[in-house]
Amino acid sequence: MLVAYVTTALFLIFGKSWLHDLSNPLWFTLMLVWLLAVITAAAFAVVHHAESLAVRLGEPLGTLVLTLAVIGIEVMMMLTGEGKPALARDAMFGVVMIVLNGMVGLALLLGGLRHHEQEYNLRGANSFLSLIVPLTVLGLVLPNFTEASPGPTLSGFQSAFMVVMSISIYVIFLIIQNWRHREYFVRPVGGQAIAVAEADHGETNSLTYHGTLLVMYLLPIVFLSEEIALPIDHGIEVLHAPAALGGFLVAALILSPESLSATRAALANDLQRSINILLGSVLASIGLTIPAVLTIGLVTHKTVVLGLDPANTLLLILTLAVSALTFTRDRTNVLMGAVHLLLFLAYVMLLFEH
Repeated sequence: MLVAYVTTALFLIFGKSWLHDLSNPLWFTLMLVWLLAVITAAAFAVVHHAESLAVRLGEPLGTLVLTLAVIGIEVMMMLTGEGKPALARDAMFGVVMIVLNGMVGLALLLGGLRHHEQEYNLRGANSFLSLIVPLTVLGLVLPNFTEASPGPTLSGFQSAFMVVMSISIYVIFLIIQNWRHREYFVRPVGGQAIAVAEADHGETNSLTYHGTLLVMYLLPIVFLSEEIALPIDHGIEVLHAPAALGGFLVAALILSPESLSATRAALANDLQRSINILLGSVLASIGLTIPAVLTIGLVTHKTVVLGLDPANTLLLILTLAVSALTFTRDRTNVLMGAVHLLLFLAYVMLLFEH
């Protein structure tokens, strides 16, 4: 933590001068490696404290803490970043592709390689997807077909409807997940998931201890992720790589705590926790980010572009369809993970040649 906060303080004071000229290859490498190492270390610490909270709180509330914390970072970075009309759309689409294809595929593949087949609660996965599919299509596809406002945007009335509808349905989901039908989001074998977590972590400290440290490790990640965007953009410019690659790399860094936690859970044969983290991340990203950016757009009278272009729209629909097929049985295997990774590679390919 000391290293993370010292690094944050140094870049807060000297960051503009240090990152102003990155033409020297050695200096560029030093800045990039330094920032990347500190962010990665902080992400590992976030995972540790989030998993300790999961032991104390139980599922699914434990994974919800990690999901909301990381999505909070994502929303703050969008709202404090450059005022680009399509920034929120590109970030949300990147999150959906990285999580539903890359992270889900990796978790299913590694878990399948180690355990052959893995069991999870089918009702919980279907509950996530029943909200992810309509919210994603309404938010990222429907604006291409509306006529009340020019371009792939929503009118003021349509934006207000999306804000109220998204927040309302997400609140209802949280009630279902944590109180009314909590059993949908725990492993079919009662108590086994928490027993595994306790075996891995040993004795845990208080909720206040882990909650405080989780937030304290997340804060440097927020600031340093914005700083690392500068050397990443410089590298992209030097290598003549596509501009969208920068947003993808920063999004991957922000999602690294969830990715680490979900992969570790799958390797420990706790696929239910992986699903709660990954599908919960996508749902929170769509359900909370869209209302946030639309509300800011309404208040500041700025245009918010949400509709995807035809190629990405097709890839999004295909991803949602494959995800629905993946979670139609209560067991997963290596093949399902490989298919999701294939779609993730298609997304990366479109970043470089659209």
